[in-house]
Amino acid sequence: MGCELRRFGSWKVWSLQPGCAGRLVQATQTALICEEQTLSLNRNEKAAVVADVSAQAAKSQTLALAEYRGLTVEHLNKLRKDAREKGVYLHVLKNTLARRAVAGTPFEVASEGMVGPLIYGFSEDAVAAAKVISDFAKGNDKLVVKGGAYAGKVLNADGVKALAAIPSREVLIAQVAGLLKSPIQRMAVVLGAVAAQKAGPADAEAPAEAPAAA
Repeated sequence: MGCELRRFGSWKVWSLQPGCAGRLVQATQTALICEEQTLSLNRNEKAAVVADVSAQAAKSQTLALAEYRGLTVEHLNKLRKDAREKGVYLHVLKNTLARRAVAGTPFEVASEGMVGPLIYGFSEDAVAAAKVISDFAKGNDKLVVKGGAYAGKVLNADGVKALAAIPSREVLIAQVAGLLKSPIQRMAVVLGAVAAQKAGPADAEAPAEAPAAA
């Protein structure tokens, strides 16, 4: 039986080690335990988990999925830290609950890919979830990008990685700010905009002939 993230009151219970024989790995505000010795969630608890994930999905633009099989506790904690710093909601839960949580949302298109031990990353930023998971996977082969969804379109692993390669909103803002600080670059931007404007509708129509000289 696989392992999963569970919430009990103020506790978040992570069980990410398949076959860990139910041994308590870490007892802190975030505890790692195995599903085998965790009481099954009752109907109300399942509903609470689904509602929590649904609320995140409702305000997110992107969902990224990754298989975490073999990921160590240390690496998981680092991934969670990276996600938290970048505004990414990271969750591990049963895929059946995940499918229920995204039903009727733009992320429902990714339901068929919700198989195996998965980490779900949601972000309001269009790029953040894909970038956090993809960047972490580059340095840890135990985390495997599986797919996701963006703007109602299902993404395969390559699609998630391509989305991750797009500069984030913060990076774009910083780049624009850098341009505005340089008079020469600012002038180049202005001239480029003027040239683009002139190359618009004016080029689509032939210029009218000049009136004949009297």
